[in-house]
Amino acid sequence: MQSPRPRVTMTDVARAAGVSPMTVSYTYNRPRRVSPETREKVLDAAASLGYAGPDPSARSLRYGATRTLGLVLGEHLTYAFDDPQAVQFLAGIAEVCAERGYGVLIVPTGTGDEDPDRVIAAAVDAYVVWTTTDDDPVLAAAFSTRRPVVVHGGPERAGATMIGIDNRTAARAVGAEVFAGAGRPAVLSFPVDRDRETFVRSGLDPATIAYPVTRDRLAGYRDAAIELGIDWSRVPVGVCRTNDAGEARSMMRRLFDADPGIDAVAAMSDQLAAAAQEEGVRRVSGWDDSDVARRHDLTTVAQSLRDQGAACATAALGGSAPDHREAWRLVRRASTR
Repeated sequence: MQSPRPRVTMTDVARAAGVSPMTVSYTYNRPRRVSPETREKVLDAAASLGYAGPDPSARSLRYGATRTLGLVLGEHLTYAFDDPQAVQFLAGIAEVCAERGYGVLIVPTGTGDEDPDRVIAAAVDAYVVWTTTDDDPVLAAAFSTRRPVVVHGGPERAGATMIGIDNRTAARAVGAEVFAGAGRPAVLSFPVDRDRETFVRSGLDPATIAYPVTRDRLAGYRDAAIELGIDWSRVPVGVCRTNDAGEARSMMRRLFDADPGIDAVAAMSDQLAAAAQEEGVRRVSGWDDSDVARRHDLTTVAQSLRDQGAACATAALGGSAPDHREAWRLVRRASTR
């Protein structure tokens, strides 16, 4: 068997950079005490040696590990407590961590260039990454620490566990339900990339979308439309910045401005679907089977974000988690009758 590669230390970096170990420590922990030239020299040496920075697990002398699981959120911090499905997902993570005596550290990202550094500096033993884009630099940052990484919803990466349902197949099923008999269908979509711009575009190509969950759901809706003989190039897609009912109502008004004849909407969440219903669309489908879906009698895709959160935490902490790709079902209600 091949011997494991020795861990690169701060002393190794200091030797390669021609500085003291204290200077390397200041570079990572107190950068203002180091000149830009010295900091660049230290970081270049660290990169050439494959050194990702001080290991936060060393901060815990009692356990030799932090006994903390990091949740890389990719959203504003309040999202974890405001969005109903994010709340369920976090509850699943917290349940597993409580059983095993671990804490949870939420690492919000998506705010700027410092995101990768924030992820690397997190004092955690493993990461769960909330669904993000294919090109998100926080993924590379998490992998660079050589700690376990579990990604929820995608993107899939070699060396990481990915947990989530088969969004494309589920979207095809619910799309067939809501588009059946529709003359002028439309879609209310999640964001397509990290810029989170809002827009309306007919025939939006799923292949151009950076978020795997958005991409797969839109591809499933397109599959359903084509099978029903609907010209996808004429189907308007309203892209929302967040999973927010107020924003969805504004987007529905933009969709109606573009096509007043819209008579069916496939929405990527129950909150978006309920907003479309409130704007006068009678034929609507949602996603998640939340309390909102039951109150509005919405046809929707049922999945358990709590179970998926628990599976992510279990896998990140070294356990085996069940495959969730088929863990969804179509719930038919009055909104598509």
